[in-house]
Formats: sequence, structure tokens, C-alpha cells
Amino acid sequence: MKDNKSAYNASIYDSNIVNVLPYYREYFAQIMDLVNITGKKDIKWLDTGCGTGTLALNVLNTRSDVQFTLCDPSEKMLKEAEVKLEGKDISYLNVSSQGLFFESEFDVVTAVQCHHYLTIDERRDAEAKCYKALKDGGIFVMFENVKMSTDESDDLTLKRWVHFLEEHGNSPEDVKMQLGRRGTEVLPITIEKHIELLREVGFKSVNLLWASYLQAGIWAIK
Repeated sequence: MKDNKSAYNASIYDSNIVNVLPYYREYFAQIMDLVNITGKKDIKWLDTGCGTGTLALNVLNTRSDVQFTLCDPSEKMLKEAEVKLEGKDISYLNVSSQGLFFESEFDVVTAVQCHHYLTIDERRDAEAKCYKALKDGGIFVMFENVKMSTDESDDLTLKRWVHFLEEHGNSPEDVKMQLGRRGTEVLPITIEKHIELLREVGFKSVNLLWASYLQAGIWAIK
């Protein structure tokens, strides 16, 4: 029985996800570089859909002036995060992005690989809650599974992803499972639609940060 919405239970998520999402570690490097270049100090940072806490661990290994609040709808994921981040001063909340209740509290809000389970209306609500949680001038960064702009380009990129999965030790059954989740459990939208939704909820600047295969990073300023 699954303990979260991803393909893997929380206890084995970290060891599997790097063989499923190309350049997974690069997501965190890109986020950290962007935040560092802003020059912000004494940062209050909300990571929603935090999973096992990998982003927070990477940040706190390099900075001592960040106060994290980690949110996730999966209790098991949060427990893994608490173990990984033992001894660090972090607030944990068992809540999804749609359930966020903060207002103008954070300098940075991140959402990594967590909103692609949502419908368009649910995404809009989730991103509006992230917007509301930010201070004016705050930075929002999301990394998401995306859909290509045409069926033809989507098919080609899917083939490329299948090649990656096979090269990284996924069995034929694993590959079939991953492909079967797309469009059923995982609901990707185009980069253009992501940008449109972020503008709809109020962000004054929305920009592409990084993209490869079927994933993209997008950042916005409140």
C-alpha cells in the first residue's frame, strides 16, 4: 500500500527517484543558486510538498541563516524528513499546498515535483496559496513534470525518457508503470500553461529557470 502519491513509498523514495527523473539533483542546485544570487539573508523558507526533506538538507548544509517550514500531505514523507534533518530547527506541517494558511510570511516558497497530481483548478488554488504565503518581493520556485507543446514532440520526449529509464536499471514492468501513471496519476501541463497560471494568481514576473526531458523549473516574483 502506497504511503504517498509518488510511485515509491517514502522509505525507498530517495534511492529510486534519481533513476526516474533525469538530472534530479540539478533541481536543487538551480534553486539554491537562484536564491543565493538574490542576496537575501536570514531567509524564512517554506518548502511545500517537501517529500523527504532533500532540498532543506542541501540548503542547510551550505547556509546557517535559513529557517525552514516543511509541509507535505504524506505523514510518512514528513517522518523521513524529520529523520534526515534530525537536530535542525525546522517546523513540520502535515498539509498539502491547497491547505496552506500563511499570509505574507516567507521570503522563499518552493514546490518541487508535487503539483503535477492536481487538476488545473487545484493547481490554481495551490499556487494562489503559495503566492499568499510570500512576502512582497518574495521568490516562488517550482519544478514540475511538463507536457510538450504538441503530441508529436511529447511522443519523442517520452521515447527519450524511456531510454533514460532503461539505462538506469528500470525493469520493463517499472517502465510500463511509469508510463501508465502519466495522464492518470500524474497530470502534466505545458510550460506555457504553468506560466499562465502563475500570472493568473498574481505573480508580477514569471520566468523559465531550467528544463530538460519532461521536467521544468519555473520561478516567479510576488
